[in-house]
Amino acid sequence: MKKKRFLLTLTTIGLLYQTNIYAQELEDFIKEVDISGTLSYRYNDYETDKKAGKTQNFYKLALNVSKKINENVTLNTRFLGERFSINTGKQADEGIDINLSEVNFLYTGIKDLSITFGKQAIYSPWTTPRDAMGDENTGTGIYAVYNKDVLTLSAAYFNQTNFNKAEISTWNGIKGIDGSEDLAIISAYLNLPYLSLDLAYSDLEDIYDSYSIGLNSNFKFTNISISTFTRYTSLDLDNSNKDNSLWQIGLIAKKGIYSLFTAYGQTNKEGGKVSIDTSAKTNMDYGWRITASNDADAKYFYISTNANVTTSTNLGIYYSSANYGSNSRKEAKDLTNIYLQIKYKMSKNLISYLRYGTLKTQDEGTGNVGRLNIQYSF
Repeated sequence: MKKKRFLLTLTTIGLLYQTNIYAQELEDFIKEVDISGTLSYRYNDYETDKKAGKTQNFYKLALNVSKKINENVTLNTRFLGERFSINTGKQADEGIDINLSEVNFLYTGIKDLSITFGKQAIYSPWTTPRDAMGDENTGTGIYAVYNKDVLTLSAAYFNQTNFNKAEISTWNGIKGIDGSEDLAIISAYLNLPYLSLDLAYSDLEDIYDSYSIGLNSNFKFTNISISTFTRYTSLDLDNSNKDNSLWQIGLIAKKGIYSLFTAYGQTNKEGGKVSIDTSAKTNMDYGWRITASNDADAKYFYISTNANVTTSTNLGIYYSSANYGSNSRKEAKDLTNIYLQIKYKMSKNLISYLRYGTLKTQDEGTGNVGRLNIQYSF
């Protein structure tokens, strides 16, 4: 009996010692882990004069986990949990799908240079790398950034992308993209005191070649802060003689609690397919229901004004329009969207907004549109 007690005592001591070692290792591991992300919910309510209305639910969780392996290498991962109910009147409530969106290694062992290897977000004027609610453009490959004073240079090569699910291939976009095409991107960014300039070139194997030029300025006129921007993007399809292009200009003015935004853009008569995602810089996503939609011979106009009526509340009114010419797709109809927005910042990391307005189309008349959006950041 004494022998059994002795063995039990030794076993208990061993387990406690081993548990203490694991606990210490876990504590050390957690000290080097950085966790961040967003949790968002969106509700849409759409109706028109000629079609029955529909409501939509959107949920998205984005969790970023980074672990510093040593002085020069960091492991980065991003997990996404999403559920989109396009029409709640015809769909049941379901669980959220979880997937590993990014897993890569960041090397910073060379001064002024960072290199990322693996599955990662694609940063470029044509893509939306990360979004709290919308789609994200990712690929597997290598991405290098060199930054020295006012100059930033970058180069990237990916042997796979998720462009087969992106809006450029699924919504009035470029056909034939399956995600296996090689993608190369090079860019240069010059940041001066009152002016910034960026140049970028992109090649998607056997699909397209594209370049984009952007110019931004910031200055003050009396007590008004003014920012202007302009961008030109050209995209040539490898299997077509048509040239796709979009140019745009815009202005942002701020004085006290008030701000004004306006932008105008136009595609050429051959084509307007110049972006992977509608929220990318090469596109125009400055309103709500109206974005540059890859159409040829189209004109887009946006104007809005808002005011910070309190430290936590912002009120705004927004107007946008899209006019399609004879060279646009046959089903493209002129659009006009007007809406009011109340944005409330309950705390630093909890922001919500409520929108309500009208969307006017040529074939469906005028309909009411509403949205509630809540976003928590951590």
